[in-house]
Amino acid sequence: MSNLNLSFACWDYDRIQALTNGTVQAKGIDLNWLNMPVEETFWRMMRHQEFDISELSLSSYLIAKDRGYPNFTAIPVFMSRFFRHSGIYINKHSGIEEAVDLKGKRVGIPEYQLTACLWIRGILHHDYGVHPSEMNWYTGGQEAPGRVEKIKLTLPPDINIQPINDEQTLNQMLESGDIDALIAPRAPSCFLNGSPHVQRLFPDYVSVEKDYYERTGIFPIMHVVAIKDEILEEHPWVATNLYQAFVEAKQKVYDGFNQTAALKVTLPWFVSEWENTRQLMGEDFWPYGLEKNRKTLEAAVTYSYNQGMIKNRLNMEDLFAQSTLEAYTL
Repeated sequence: MSNLNLSFACWDYDRIQALTNGTVQAKGIDLNWLNMPVEETFWRMMRHQEFDISELSLSSYLIAKDRGYPNFTAIPVFMSRFFRHSGIYINKHSGIEEAVDLKGKRVGIPEYQLTACLWIRGILHHDYGVHPSEMNWYTGGQEAPGRVEKIKLTLPPDINIQPINDEQTLNQMLESGDIDALIAPRAPSCFLNGSPHVQRLFPDYVSVEKDYYERTGIFPIMHVVAIKDEILEEHPWVATNLYQAFVEAKQKVYDGFNQTAALKVTLPWFVSEWENTRQLMGEDFWPYGLEKNRKTLEAAVTYSYNQGMIKNRLNMEDLFAQSTLEAYTL
């Protein structure tokens, strides 16, 4: 019996390298890997369901499960995780010195439903007392004009949100002071280019994020891996075999990091960072599976519900293919 040929849209992460170069093989599956930027992948999967298997925004996935469409189901494999305190950028002349100063300010955001922005709004609310309704939101393209929400949202009436003009970009508006702050997963080019007018809200974000982890035990999840329901209905074994292969591929990364005869990563003090991370977060600091990530996922669902992006408090077990939960909760 020949293998099932499935398209797989995902960015080029080290944690899938063993799958894409053939070192690890998902049993019974030939993956046709399509390497593309995450924004393109998410747009094409959410709008057109172009791929059999896809990396997908966690926030977009929660919205899809809440609405019952598009029809795909995730496995508890998390392609992207990111502490997001570093993703708040401010104009130095805006009067913002600490998080509470964001109240009443003009805040740019590429799309309101982005997972990074979901987490940042949740953290600002729960840790710093700044509710989303206390900021004035501006959406649009960060570096090029014309970006729109990939999902139509129905937000609470107290959320003040409006699109920027077609010729504007959030990057330009942040540097010029037309907005006071920007919340985004990608650093704006004005910051990367050393603009004297722009800085992070939390310059020492590493210390802030480590404190957040020590207090909460949460390592924010950004992206899941979703499979079309029609594939799972015809070939239910695909979910478990894929999950197992992703776990094995991630272990290859850990094994490589443990080899200290030569640096695996192009960073001079990588070994120190590797050791410090394990000391803080444990040996498997990028865990897959539901149980090890339940608290983080519950926080994401709570934030999405409280912010009005989903209408129901989703059950954790309903988010993932059942076979992956039954086989890997020992």
